[in-house]
This record gives sequence, C-alpha cells and structure tokens, in this order.
Amino acid sequence: MADRPTSGDGWNYLKGSLLDVKVYTANEKESEDRNLWPRPLARKWTLMLFMGTCLLYCARMAMPICAVSLATSFHWSKIDSGLVLGGFFWGYCFTQILGGHASDRMGGERVLFISAVSWALITAGTPLLAHLGSHTLALLTMARFLMGLMQGVFFPSLASLCSQRVVEGERGFLMSTMNSGSHLGTLLAGGMGSLMLDSYGWESMFYTIGFLSGLWALIVWLCLLKGSEFPPKQMETSKDPQWSLSGTRWLSLLKKPPVWAMVFAHMCLSSSFYSLLSWLPTYFKESFPHATVWVYNVIPWLVAIVSALVGGYISDFLINQGYSVALVRKIMQFFAMGVSSIFIVLLSGPVTFPTAVICISAAVGLSTFGSSGVSVNVQDLTPSCAGALFGFMNMLGAFMGLVSVSVSGYLIEVTLSWAAMFSLITLVNVTGLGIFLIFGDARRVDLEDYSQVIVI
Repeated sequence: MADRPTSGDGWNYLKGSLLDVKVYTANEKESEDRNLWPRPLARKWTLMLFMGTCLLYCARMAMPICAVSLATSFHWSKIDSGLVLGGFFWGYCFTQILGGHASDRMGGERVLFISAVSWALITAGTPLLAHLGSHTLALLTMARFLMGLMQGVFFPSLASLCSQRVVEGERGFLMSTMNSGSHLGTLLAGGMGSLMLDSYGWESMFYTIGFLSGLWALIVWLCLLKGSEFPPKQMETSKDPQWSLSGTRWLSLLKKPPVWAMVFAHMCLSSSFYSLLSWLPTYFKESFPHATVWVYNVIPWLVAIVSALVGGYISDFLINQGYSVALVRKIMQFFAMGVSSIFIVLLSGPVTFPTAVICISAAVGLSTFGSSGVSVNVQDLTPSCAGALFGFMNMLGAFMGLVSVSVSGYLIEVTLSWAAMFSLITLVNVTGLGIFLIFGDARRVDLEDYSQVIVI
C-alpha cells in the first residue's frame, strides 16, 4: 500500500503520461511518414499482394485437389490422406507469431519475398519428391509441413506490412483486397484442377502453380525490391519499462470471458473451414464420380467471394443504423457457424449432386460472414494489441485445423461414411457459436488493467 500514489500523485502521474503520449505521438507521426509507401508505389504493392495471396491459396489447395489422384497412385487410405493434408497445419501453426516479429525487424517486404520463393520451390518440387523413392507418404507429409512453415508467416507479415507502410484510412481496403485474393486463389485452383488433372496428370498442377509463384516472386524482386530500401518501422517505446509491463497485461487479457470466447469461436470456425477445404474434393470425387469436376471445384468459392463482400456490407450497414457492435458481431457469427451448419447437416443423408453443390456453396459462403464476426472482434476488444492477439488466434486455429483434418480422415476411414465428418463439423460449430453468443462482447477491455494502475 505504501507504494501506491496518493490522489494528487495519481493525477500528476496520469497527466504526465498523457503529455508523454503527445510527445511520442508527434515523433511517431514523423517516423511513420518516412516509412509510408508513396501512393503510386502503394498501388503497385496492392496489386502484387493481391496476386500473391491468390497464388498462396492456389499452392495451399493443390494437395487437397490432387488428393484423390495421389491416393489412387500410391494406394493411400483415408488415414494416410489425412496425415498428408494435416501436415500443412503442423507447420502453419508454428510460424504465425514468428512471421510478424521477423517482419517488424526485417521489413514485411523481405519476409513475404522469402516466403513466396520457398513455397514456390516446395510446390514445384512436390512431384519430384513423390517419385523419389518408396517413402512417398513421409516425404509428402514433410513437404506439406514445410509448406505450412513458409506460408504461416504470410498473413502476420502482411498485417505488419500494412501497419508500417499504409496510412490508417486505407488499411481496411488493403486487407479486404487480400481476403478477396484468397477466395479467388481457391477458385482458380479448383478450375485449374478440373482442366489439368485428367488431361495432364496431377503433377502438372504442382509444376504450374510452383512456376507462377516463382514468377511472381521474381517480378516483385525486379520491379519493387531490387535497389529499394524499406527500413522497418522503429518502435521507440520498446525500451520503455511501461511497454514491457504491457506484455504482462496482454497475457491477462486471455482471462477475460469476451476474449477467450472470441478465441474459442475462432478456433472452432477455423477447424470447420479447414476440414471442408481439405476434404471436399475427395467427398465429391467419391460420392459423385461422374459429376462435372469444375462445378464443385469452382462454384462454392465463387459464392464465397460474393458472400464475403455482402457480409461486410451488411455488418457495416447494421452498425451505421445504430445496432450495437456486439449484437452485429453475434448476428454475423450466427450465420457463419449456425445457419451454415444447417446446410452441412443436410449432407449427412443421401443427396443428389445438385443438392450437394447447393448445400456446400451455402455453407462455405455463409462461413465467410465470420470475417465480420470474430475476425474483427479482436479489433473491438483489444485494438492496442490486435495484431499479436490475431496471430495467437490464427496459431490456435491452425492447430485445430490440423486436429480436425486428421480426425475427419480417421472417422471417414473407420465408419466408411461422410456423415461422421459432417456431424463433427456441426458439433464443433454449434459449440463455438454457443460460447460466443453467451460470453462474447465488443466493449474494449485492453485498457482495464492500465486503469487499475492509476485508480486510487
């Protein structure tokens, strides 16, 4: 008690802290202006990052799309396929926080370039590894693990890059453009698979995507990176003792019900999405072997592009109409995890091919409403450490994706039925949604611990 300030001291401490913030803000503003991209350069980077995100998802989807052909060629069981597909998430969950930290130190441009070169080489080299020897399963699982490691740094680096090089009023457009690129990449991968698998073999899929990714990295190097200097934004506050203390206060955020409800819901939504992303090509190939391939590889992701934009518009419209932010977040999450689960449940019974495509398209499309739910809820609750917490959420989501994809493969193999996987996805969705509806909120919580320091 003796160390606590008196009332007057507390006011002086608070006033001094506010003055310090003003001085820091002025210095930071000057430093930030030096690090921002000029507008013409920002347009070039926006276009290239959109294309890079598209290719990132093309490379990520190559293995799920080719899984049936690979399983046939190398006599894999569903458990074997699940092991290979799940290998990606083992690597992906380990480099989320590392990617953001490296970008802060080295500059996001360099990290993204190194990442792209790495995943291009891994993608193009996958067919060579598959035919290298008798240990195909182990080699391809390792390749997927390395792919996850290299791609795991991409989105945290993108977030770091956005905060360093783009003015605050334009960051939303950049991130929404990148999200559109991810859905377009999934769509293009499905279209390429439909055209190339039967005519040129599964190897052509990996060679083409690997070549295009490498070409993208080469263009970025020659046109944007070579001879340019992009110093990382300096965080002057990193040596401030109060800054170090904020790390401890950040850890205490996880004890708050709205925060862990948000994290848990994100984990559940991620696990469901990754299961669908990994197993849908196999489901359609086995359940409807004579169906037109491009229909189920393209239509669901085309719907996702449109629904993501519609969901964002609806969310902003409701908030502008005066609805509370917490209510809007819960409504969007209800559609993403609740209504989408209704369409997933319908797939547990016998369905025709058109019905299956409609249900999958509706489920995948509605799941994108989560971009206006828990994905932005982190900015509502903890704007001061939204990047770090988002990386933590992505790491846990990737781990849940790993578990979900592997468990789904086991259930399909043991039960000889796809209903088990769809039931698991529904159960996970409903559980995560229930927790978020009960404990979720949108009131800022990252200032509460700081206020306790100065309250008498």
